[in-house]
Amino acid sequence: MSGGAPPDPTNTAEILAAHDAGVSKTKSNITSIGDANLGKMWEIKGPDGATMMAMPKAALVRSIALNHTYHHRGQLSVYLRLLDVPVPSIYGPSADENPWAAKK
Repeated sequence: MSGGAPPDPTNTAEILAAHDAGVSKTKSNITSIGDANLGKMWEIKGPDGATMMAMPKAALVRSIALNHTYHHRGQLSVYLRLLDVPVPSIYGPSADENPWAAKK
């Protein structure tokens, strides 16, 4: 939470580059935490130094990082449907894919 302005991408390449950089940074951060430290507490403090939220690091990764990603992936699939774009496989074949159909 740097307080800086959010990025303002001007094209798809910038969006993809920011996403890829975020994925890389997240993987690096999770690796650096390591299994032994996932039980340690994480907290965020307000400007006055008071703790606003605290939880084990494992819960942070699961509830905020992963669940947030799943939520947005679900939103994306809804937007694709509204635009009549075939929805790709997310958790297995989508309704737009039929694994039992005869191959042409």
